[in-house]
This record gives sequence, structure tokens and C-alpha cells, in this order.
Amino acid sequence: MITPSLLELLKKVDTPTVCNAIEVAQGKRGFNDFTRGTMLCSAPEEGAIVGFALTAKISAIAPPEEAPEIIKKRRMDYYRHMASCPELPTVAVIEDMDGAAAIGAFWGEINANIHRGFGICGVLTNGVMRDLGDLPKGFPVIAGSIGPSHGFVHVRDIDCPVNVFGLNVAPKSLVHADRHGAVVIPSDLYEVLEDAINKLLSTERIILDAARAPGFDFDSFQKAWSAFEAART
Repeated sequence: MITPSLLELLKKVDTPTVCNAIEVAQGKRGFNDFTRGTMLCSAPEEGAIVGFALTAKISAIAPPEEAPEIIKKRRMDYYRHMASCPELPTVAVIEDMDGAAAIGAFWGEINANIHRGFGICGVLTNGVMRDLGDLPKGFPVIAGSIGPSHGFVHVRDIDCPVNVFGLNVAPKSLVHADRHGAVVIPSDLYEVLEDAINKLLSTERIILDAARAPGFDFDSFQKAWSAFEAART
């Protein structure tokens, strides 16, 4: 579990800050658990979604080959799973198995309201979203594309490892996502990440305050940069 103060801090910072802070906490570069490519966010002004991953896989490009009763049961099992952790901060992380060919908008007005009602704070998916003007406030959808139809969308697997834009996400992983993409926060950093974020923000202010001050020039930059590098080590 994470502390309430870390959770609140994570909600206030963007995903690039979390990437950098993880490297501060690890004492090295090379953190690799983040998405690749450009994703779309339904509500970039609402900030980050932060929570433990509730995962599933879907497909929509072709009709399901299994019996209708199996498909219906799996859909209800999916919703039961999504409603299973009301006491935790959670994010729905859904892999569309159709990949770049995805056409089925699983995330629209109805499904987004259902998941928000379950207490989930948002969605990370490589799939499709729609109903952009009708999605509920406080429930950002970070998706691979926008489209008008749900196609033959159906659930293929539940509570399983998924891959979204190159990011492998195991069930219950701690996810931080916003309009830049997403990261999985290593569990061994939960106790030190808050201090790492605060250290990162304070060292960045050395450069930012200098750059924003009147009369900023190369000499003042060089002085600030030396202080910045000293603070990072």
C-alpha cells in the first residue's frame, strides 16, 4: 500500500515528473516501465490518474467465436472484477488485442459512467474512446484513438497481464498516467518516492527560478546550473 500523502502528491504532479523522480529514487537513469508513442487524453485539464491496475483484454474487430452465453458471463465477470476494490484507488488498464487496427470504442458515455460509479479514477488503454462531450468529469480516458463505433467489442480476458503502448502492466500494479502517457511505479519505491519527488521539484526550481528572473544570461545560467548539478548528486 501507499501512504495517503504519497497518493495526494502523485495526483498533483505529471507523469514526466514521476519518471524523473523514479530515477532520483533509484539513483540512476534507465527506468524503462513507461508507454511509447503518442496517446490521447479525454480531459488533459483534469490531471493525472493514479491507482492500482484492474486489468482486462478486449477485442472488437470481429464477432466473438464463443457461445453468446459465455460472452455474456465473461462481461458480467468483468464488471464484477471492476467493482471489486472500492476501498483502493484504482485505474482500469485495458489492452485492445486488435492493436493498431482497433475500431471498437469500449469507452464511451455509458461504460465510463459505470466504471466511475465503481470508484475507478480513470482508464488507460491502447483502444478506442468516443462520446467525448459526454464522458463524466473526474474520469479521464487515456486511449490510443478516437472512433464512432463499438464494433463487435467483447471481453477476452480478465485480471491478467496486459500491454498498453509497450508498457507491461500486471494486475494491481501502481499506475500513474496523464496526457503524456503512463508509467508503472516499482513497489520497492513506495516508501521513498515522496521524498524523491520533493527533492526533484526543489532542484528543478534552482534552474527555473533563475531562468524566469529578469536579466537572465549565460553567466547566471552557469551559476544556477552548477548549483543544480550539486543539488542532484
